[in-house]
Amino acid sequence: MEQRRTINGYTFKWDNEHEMYECRGALYYDDDHDEMPEPELWKAALILEKQLADEGSDAEANYSEKGWVEVVIL
Repeated sequence: MEQRRTINGYTFKWDNEHEMYECRGALYYDDDHDEMPEPELWKAALILEKQLADEGSDAEANYSEKGWVEVVIL
């Protein structure tokens, strides 16, 4: 896997231990005050997910707390 991939100005770094790309953006909150990723970063993660699928990898975009977005290779 490439060590870094940049999508729409967001650089996703490869985490070999967890077999995923990750990037941290700004922290946003939804109407229920639950944490959610920066909207443009989330769009970039979905693009990366599709690129990886087009390259033959089964991948899934997810997000966690503190603005982190991950694209996991399944």
